[in-house]
Amino acid sequence: MNPESEDSRGFSEDSQGRHRMRTVPGGVSSVTNDPVALRTAFSAFPSGIAALCAQVNGEPAGFVVTSFAVGASFEPPMVMFSVQDSSRTWPMLRTAQRIGASVLSSEHQIACRQLSSRTRDRFAGLEFTVTAQDALLLNDSPMWLECEVLSETPAGDHRVVVMRVRGLDTRPDIQPLIYRAHRFHRLAI
Repeated sequence: MNPESEDSRGFSEDSQGRHRMRTVPGGVSSVTNDPVALRTAFSAFPSGIAALCAQVNGEPAGFVVTSFAVGASFEPPMVMFSVQDSSRTWPMLRTAQRIGASVLSSEHQIACRQLSSRTRDRFAGLEFTVTAQDALLLNDSPMWLECEVLSETPAGDHRVVVMRVRGLDTRPDIQPLIYRAHRFHRLAI
């Protein structure tokens, strides 16, 4: 690297002129065990939000996750997410025959907060559809998936859950809700 060729942001090219890079004095910070610092750092990554819900013993149950990932596999179709070991909802939800995964729309901000609540009825006033296999899907979502749990793998203070997709529906005209830096955002298209 030739430091004389650095631009105003500290970037320079390698000796072959193939890569633009910069050296950060002292490197990156060490990983901390402070949960607030970790959540703040991880919140820099934008993600969609999914509501994972089912009818269990005749009652709606579910929660929202920002760790939802599609395309864990295409053959067979699989999705995955992580859930905290301390979740009181997951032990009940995982017993459902099928779980509905609804990607939240840009209009679901209030529903997202409600489904995240630990103290109030998570489903009061929400419009949803229940499948024949008891998957619960929020209306007006850009994507619905009907899934069954395949596996759970311990991962620190969470579990990584892999689910097989058994049914799907999409609404490309509905914009998803994005979560980044502890706030909701809309896609700028």
